[in-house]
Amino acid sequence: MKVNGMPMRTIWVSSDGQAVDIIDQTKLPFEFETVRLETVEEAAHAIFDMLVRGAPLIGATAAYGMALAMKSDPSDANLDHAYKVLFEARPTAVNLRWAIDEQKSILAPLSPEARFEAAWNRAREIADEDVAICSAIGDHGKDLIAAAFEKAGKSRPVNVLTHCNAGWLATVDWGTAIAPIYKAHEAGIPVHVWVDETRPRNQGASLTAWELGQHGIPHTVIVDNAGGHLMQHGKVDLCIVGTDRTTRTGDVCNKIGTYLKALAAHDNHVPFYVALPGPTIDWTLDDGFKIPIEERDETEVTWMNGMTSSGEVVGVRIAADGSKGGNPAFDVTPSRMVSKLITERGVCEASETGLRSLYPEQPEAWK
Repeated sequence: MKVNGMPMRTIWVSSDGQAVDIIDQTKLPFEFETVRLETVEEAAHAIFDMLVRGAPLIGATAAYGMALAMKSDPSDANLDHAYKVLFEARPTAVNLRWAIDEQKSILAPLSPEARFEAAWNRAREIADEDVAICSAIGDHGKDLIAAAFEKAGKSRPVNVLTHCNAGWLATVDWGTAIAPIYKAHEAGIPVHVWVDETRPRNQGASLTAWELGQHGIPHTVIVDNAGGHLMQHGKVDLCIVGTDRTTRTGDVCNKIGTYLKALAAHDNHVPFYVALPGPTIDWTLDDGFKIPIEERDETEVTWMNGMTSSGEVVGVRIAADGSKGGNPAFDVTPSRMVSKLITERGVCEASETGLRSLYPEQPEAWK
C-alpha cells in the first residue's frame, strides 16, 4: 500500500541485506518512523511491545527473527533459544507459532553453516506469501461488498464497520479485514468505513484511520460503544473484522471488543464477516475458549497517548489514582455469531465442514 503516495510494506530487508526494517507502529499516527532489527531479541521486542502487531505481520517478523538468530549463531542451542524467545513474545497469535515451527522444521536437519541462508530465504518467502494471501482475501471479500452495494440499489456508499486494525499495517501488505475495502475502492465501489477506536491501544483510531486516510477512503472514527447504536439505525451494511486465531470449528479469537460487535450485529441482522489467512487457523483446537488470552499491562488501560494542541505527543493518566486496570487483550466470538469466513481460498461457513471444504489437505487426525 502507500505512505505519502509511495508504495511500502510493513517489513522489508534492509538496504545492506544484513537486517530487516519495520514501521514502528507505536509512533503512528503522529510520527512515521522505521526501526532496524538485527537480532532475535530485537525482533521479539518489536513483537511484544507492538512495534509490529497483527497476526500475519507477527508471523513474518518471527520468521525473520529466526533468521537473524541463525546469522549470529547457527548452533542447535541458539535455534532452541530463538524459538523460545519468539514464542513467548505473543502466545495468542497462532501465525507466530506457525512461522517459528516452519523455520525450525527446515533448519533443524541442516548443518549450522547452511541455516542462515535457508532461514533468510524462507522468511522472505513467508512475507511474499502473506502479500499474495491478503490480496486474494481482498478479492473474495470485495464480492460481499459489491453484493451489499447492489442490495442498496447502488444509491449510496456501502457502510462497513471494522474493529481494531486488520489492514495492511497488520500484515505485510493489503491486510485481511481491510483488504476487501481496498479492493472495492479500487474497483470503483463507493465505501465508507466506521472505524472503532478500539481501546485500550486505539489501533482503530491510530492505525486503521491513518492507513485509510493514506489511501483516500472515506471513514469516520467512532467510540467502541457506538457500533450497536449505528446498527440499530440501519447505518451499517456489514461488519468485517480480522482474527488472531481461529479454531477449526470456526470460533474466532480477536481483539477485545470483537464479541460485543458480533452480538450487536446478530441482534440487528447485520452480516458479521471475519477475514483470515490460512495460517491463522489452529487446526488443533475445536473450542475457542481453550485459547490462552493474553493479559497485558494495566497502564494500557489507565493511561493514553495523544497529541496536544501544540503538537507534543504525551501520555496522560485517565483513571483515578489508585484504580487498577484490567487488560485482557482478546475475546472469543463463537462460530454461531459469524456469518461467513473470508479466506484466501474463498468464503465459507464458520464451521469445521466449511473450513475443510477450502482446506481439504488438513489431516482428520486433529480430531
